Amino acid sequence: MLCFKLNLVGMKGLICLMWLSMWVSQSKGRLLSIPSKPDPNDAAATARWLVSLNFWGVLNTISSDLGGAPFGNVVSYSDGLPGAGTGIPYFYLTSLDPTARNALQNDKASFTVSEYPLGTCLKKDPMNPTCSKISLTGKLKLIDQNSKEAEFARKALFSKHPEMKGWPKDHNFQIFKLDIENIFLIDWFGGPKPLTVEQYLHPKMNNVAIIL
Repeated sequence: MLCFKLNLVGMKGLICLMWLSMWVSQSKGRLLSIPSKPDPNDAAATARWLVSLNFWGVLNTISSDLGGAPFGNVVSYSDGLPGAGTGIPYFYLTSLDPTARNALQNDKASFTVSEYPLGTCLKKDPMNPTCSKISLTGKLKLIDQNSKEAEFARKALFSKHPEMKGWPKDHNFQIFKLDIENIFLIDWFGGPKPLTVEQYLHPKMNNVAIIL
């Protein structure tokens, strides 16, 4: 077992090690190790830890088929390339699925991920406040498929989800992103942590211990 104690001045180093750990685990079908969870008092760090480390979440849209009822769907996502996560979730969606159709008619959306799938909650129930969860609320936008942002998003998504490269071309998968307007984070007792979008997008990470 190798133990590295790093003093990281930015998000890059942390995410790079996150992805390296997850890639190694995927090759053997199990999670070998993950970066240490940030201090619960550091809401921004915990939020970015959750979004960068997870592979999937529940994307909620306003249903055009169900009279405006909320519709939740399990989707894969990525917030950036290894070592260059942005905190902004990107999705690879087809209008054959209700989620994309809903967004094209009403872009209001929220995206929720939990710490529980990472295995770090141990025997705690997913609703236990110390088992972190985050909901990002905003607008689910179809981006210009010929833009530099779309090119970046494809690389980010295909790096994290290589199977996507082989998905049927005639399904017309397109890149969407969530423009975040509000953040709801639970990472300890005492209710949601105050966290602005600006704080979330520009966190400060310090003294993170990584076990490999």
